[in-house]
Amino acid sequence: MKENEMLNIDEKIISLASDCEEELIPIYKEIENICTYNSMKVMNAFWSFEVNESAFHSTSGYGYNDVGRDVIEKIYAHIFKTEDALVRSQMVSGSHALSTTLFALLRPNDTLLSITGLPYDTLHEVIGIKENASSLKSFGIHYEQIELVNDDFDYVNIENFLKTNKVKVIEMQRSKGYSTRKSITIDKVEKVIKFIKDIDKDIIIMVDNCYCEFVSKVEPSEVGADIVVGSLIKNLGGGIAPNGAYIVGRKDLIELCGERLTLPGEGKEVGPTLGINKSILQGLYFAPSVVASSLKTAIFTSLMLEKLGYEVEPKYNDKRADIVENIIFHNSTDLIKYCQGIQMGSPIDSAFLPVPGDMPGYEDQIIMASGAFTQGSSIELSCDGPIREPFIAYQQGGLTYEYGRIGVLKAIDNLLKE
Repeated sequence: MKENEMLNIDEKIISLASDCEEELIPIYKEIENICTYNSMKVMNAFWSFEVNESAFHSTSGYGYNDVGRDVIEKIYAHIFKTEDALVRSQMVSGSHALSTTLFALLRPNDTLLSITGLPYDTLHEVIGIKENASSLKSFGIHYEQIELVNDDFDYVNIENFLKTNKVKVIEMQRSKGYSTRKSITIDKVEKVIKFIKDIDKDIIIMVDNCYCEFVSKVEPSEVGADIVVGSLIKNLGGGIAPNGAYIVGRKDLIELCGERLTLPGEGKEVGPTLGINKSILQGLYFAPSVVASSLKTAIFTSLMLEKLGYEVEPKYNDKRADIVENIIFHNSTDLIKYCQGIQMGSPIDSAFLPVPGDMPGYEDQIIMASGAFTQGSSIELSCDGPIREPFIAYQQGGLTYEYGRIGVLKAIDNLLKE
């Protein structure tokens, strides 16, 4: 049976896919080289701490003396080249980990400064941009933001602000979220951290690293970030970790985060793993390969949609900071059709038809296609977007390139159908 017959899509789309894949061979090779390097980083960490089957054992209750949990956190610190790490299933999302970190580090009358403009939607109530009685703002913590300029940091305004204001924490969000800007590459992160530290070495620099892990050979903590945060149902969970998040960084800061997550005086010493250790370790083990597959899927999507006349960001040959691909449709109909096509190409709930709806933490209605084994897992192929101008589909993931490719082909076929 022919490929187009097996997938039930137009033969012209298959032909275009073959042409694109031939063109993408050199770029795929670069991704594979990064995957090889990051695989060595992971394996070196496993060897360094002599991981054995005892790390898979589960604890309950308080979670005292959990060998596997402690090994996992040593491995994360090793990979990120930090003093310490907090890797827990008790953090239910990347946003939860970010919230935990902000509340751990900031005190009344402190100032939090974002240098990448408005943070992701789910942090608006955390910070107090949108009113909430439990926000940082409600505790007397001040928030300011500086917008990016031409998709880079506004060095002039950053310097002026830091010389006239005392800032406790600077936060930067590498991935674009639901904005129209470009994601922040590691070289830009390195440059701005050095710039800030030359002005005030005591400022805590916090990086939201969601969607960016293992996209390059270097992580923000290796170029001066004091604390780095991310989710386990994105890149580093490898599609295997069922939930959780990580925080890595300076030991004193991680201790504060541990005490915020649990309670003062106990911090990292408690927290039962309830059987999740093996999944976290195995997910991390597969993560370099899964991230490489997600990148190939994103690049394939970019070239295919560009050749079909759609506006995409990043372009297929741009330097990438994360696994996210934007398709700018400029109308809600095409956005919805594309997301519905992604759902059709998913292994789970392929017969369901996603429609825009209200979601906790978001002001606009969201359409979300995610036929995933883990709810909300965006390292598995997914596509979503707010129903607002300019109607952008934010696609990410692909546990394998082959499955990612199938999903994209189904989405394109659905988009082009009258």
